[in-house]
Amino acid sequence: MIEIRNFTNFTVDKKFFLGVAKKVLKGENKATENVSVAFVNPKEIQKINKKYRKKDTPTDVLSFPRISDFKQEYAEVVICPFVVRQQSRYSTLPLKKELARMLIHGILHILGYDHEISAAEEKRMFEKQDYYLSKI
Repeated sequence: MIEIRNFTNFTVDKKFFLGVAKKVLKGENKATENVSVAFVNPKEIQKINKKYRKKDTPTDVLSFPRISDFKQEYAEVVICPFVVRQQSRYSTLPLKKELARMLIHGILHILGYDHEISAAEEKRMFEKQDYYLSKI
């Protein structure tokens, strides 16, 4: 099950992001994974980033995998559209697609991909990210 929640005044196309999440999960053979996606403001993502990563700054996306095998537990992806919008000034992608890229990135993290482990793992993860982005 995938749930999309918007805690901002930013307009979020829930149907679109639901489709993106389903495409990635299905492509990774994890279609039954429970994922909660929350769109939050910069102040909220900064608090979460400080608490869990010890970085006192807003960021674009954070992800939290499930910590148990309890079937009703959700993995979480937290996205800050305001930070993504700032970063998208340097991207050739439209904002909606940049937000989709962040969602794909977060989902790949909760599925075990980690670009910070090694150059090879970074390449593997970003190739997957680009692949899924090309499918939307």
